[in-house]
Order: sequence, then C-alpha cells, then structure tokens
Amino acid sequence: MSGSIAQGTSQTHGNTHILHFVVRLPACMEDVWPAVATPGGLSGWCTAVDVVEPRLAGAVVLGELGTGRVTAWDVDRVAEYSVEDGGRIRFHLEREGEAESVLRFTREFQGETDSESAWRTRFERLIEQLGRS
Repeated sequence: MSGSIAQGTSQTHGNTHILHFVVRLPACMEDVWPAVATPGGLSGWCTAVDVVEPRLAGAVVLGELGTGRVTAWDVDRVAEYSVEDGGRIRFHLEREGEAESVLRFTREFQGETDSESAWRTRFERLIEQLGRS
C-alpha cells in the first residue's frame, strides 16, 4: 500500500469547527507512533514542535497549532493534544494487517485558523515520509 487519505469531513458548531480524516498509512502502528507523538516526528511532517511531554497532562508546544497539554495518551494508539482557545488535535491509530495502519484524525478549532486542505497537505507529507522509512 502506498497510503491514502479519505475525503475529510467538516462540521461547525457555533464558532467551533471539527475536521475528521481517515488516513491509511504504509507503515505499522509502531513505526507511525513516533510521527504523531514525538517532537522530531511531528516536526517532520506537521509543524515545528518545541515540546511534547509524553504523558497525560504533559506540556505541548506545537508551533502554529498552539501551546497546551496532552489530554489523552495511550502509547502506540492515541495521542491527543488540547491547545489554547479550545483547540484539540487527536491522533488515533489502528492496526491494518501486518505492515500498515489507519490514522483516525480529529481537529477541533475556533475561528478560521485551520483548513481541510492544509491538513490534507500535511498527511501527504506524512505518507511520503513513512514510505521512505
């Protein structure tokens, strides 16, 4: 598999926007986890990252996405970061056979700070990066 990004969905509730993506990745969960749960991994495809404290309530500094806390942490499966102004970024990994995985992604944010196309571009970089590994 070379990876694919299913059509994203977008919802709006008042001033809160919610994006959902399902991304099929050409790597096992154990290889994808560092890409969504470490500063070096996230910096390689998503945003410049200064801090990710790998534990529930740990601090995060996620470049233009914001500063906040780890609000869900299940090693090799779920990393969720809540940032100022009510934003949330959630990565949920699932096994897909022996050498592939599925990423179920949710992004909540206020205002017009993010877009479906920006996240699609990020996921294309992630697929490319994992394909080289």
